[in-house]
Amino acid sequence: MLTLEHYLVLGAILFAISVFGIFMNRKNLIVLLMAIELMLLAVNINFIAFSQYLGDASGQIFVFFILTVAAAESAIGLAILVALFRSLRSINVEDLDHLKG
Repeated sequence: MLTLEHYLVLGAILFAISVFGIFMNRKNLIVLLMAIELMLLAVNINFIAFSQYLGDASGQIFVFFILTVAAAESAIGLAILVALFRSLRSINVEDLDHLKG
C-alpha cells in the first residue's frame, strides 16, 4: 500500500529533476519551459497526496486551477517562442540579449 511518504518522495524527486534541468540547461527555451511544467506537476502531486491523506477535496480543486494557469502559461510561452524564432532564427537564451532596447 502506498503511503503519504511515497507520494511526497515522488514529488520531491520530480521537483529536484526539474530544478536540475533548469540549472544545467540554460540555452534551450523549450527545455526550460518543460522543466517549469515538471516543477508544477511535482507540486500538484503533493497537493493531491495531502488532499487524499486529509480527506479534503480542496487540494484537488486547487490542482485544477494550477493546471489551468499552466496551460495558459504554456500557450503564451510557446507563442512568444515562435515569435522569437521567426525574428532571430534561434531559440537559444544567449541570443535574446540582442532584444534589449
